[in-house]
Amino acid sequence: MKNSFRTYFKNFDWILFFSVLLLAIFGVLEVYSVALGVGGDALNNFYKQFLFIGLGLIGMFVLTFFDHRFLKSLKTYLYFLAVVLLILVLIFGKTVNNTTGWFEVFSFRIQPVEFVKIILIIYLAGYFSSLATRVKNSRHFIGSLIAAGILFFLVWLQPDFGSSLVLLAVWLLISLVAGFHKKYWLTTLILALVALIPLWFNLSPYQQQRITTVFSSAQEVCREEECYNKQQALIAIGAGGLAGRGLGFGSQSQLKFLPAAQTDFIFSVIAEELGFLGILIVISLFSVFFYRSLAAVRRVKDDFGIYFILGFVGLVFTHMFVNIGMNLGILPIVGIPLPFVSYGGSAMIAMFIGLGIMQNIIIKSKINY
Repeated sequence: MKNSFRTYFKNFDWILFFSVLLLAIFGVLEVYSVALGVGGDALNNFYKQFLFIGLGLIGMFVLTFFDHRFLKSLKTYLYFLAVVLLILVLIFGKTVNNTTGWFEVFSFRIQPVEFVKIILIIYLAGYFSSLATRVKNSRHFIGSLIAAGILFFLVWLQPDFGSSLVLLAVWLLISLVAGFHKKYWLTTLILALVALIPLWFNLSPYQQQRITTVFSSAQEVCREEECYNKQQALIAIGAGGLAGRGLGFGSQSQLKFLPAAQTDFIFSVIAEELGFLGILIVISLFSVFFYRSLAAVRRVKDDFGIYFILGFVGLVFTHMFVNIGMNLGILPIVGIPLPFVSYGGSAMIAMFIGLGIMQNIIIKSKINY
């Protein structure tokens, strides 16, 4: 057993781990900075964030020693667990900001969809890896799309516009890697374009406003909340300059002009308080994460491991891209956190769980299990 632990830690990707840990530390610093100005529950969030990171690290190290190949055999059970959780949250969940997506346990809120994203990656990785030696036909393509579509529909009912699209993005990325014929993608594109019209009218007014706000000018005087949020985020980013105003000295966040400063708009807080240099460090840490993850794929021998790593990297990239796009005003504000940085327990723990599974895959590839 002692030799086994030594072997695991020797082959553990510490550079990958510390790139993520430093991102989490950046997040904690900014959560504390915002709490200085906001006070009240915001300071409690600072202490909770330490707890979330701690729980995430425990989950990561546990799954580092948990054979990832066993997860493949559990993929169907995990998928049905995801469906049950999303149904239960619609019935018994707590509504926050017009979205019924949380279970409230004591003073903590659990958002199932963050864990469902990891489960979908496991399910699709297991599903497509079982087809590796067979021709992938329309039945496999449609089957995977239906599986993702059910989860998409249940999250859409909450309604959580952002997370539902992230689930589809995960399916899209892994399906592209699976190598289906281009005729399937052409058909899917046509159907998606046809579905856009009824989907648009199915959106609530505030969701439509989030999309149309992207096309409004930053100079316009906006009374709508979403346009206001966009303007305040851009002001914060522009005010940071090269080195920023310093931790605790960002006027947009400290004076409460910037909404959801600890969650959706933490990128703007970093830009204002730490400036371009702070943003450069954050982007560099994400770049290290992506480079180490994708470099590891070349050593992985089993298809499940390859699909999972690419799916998880795609999930982190989608979250990062959408969150930064929201802050820059080039994408709708859809409530997607910045991975490992934004305040939030479910997202933080789920991301570390995904990292733990990926570390196990990397370790197995090095010791040739």
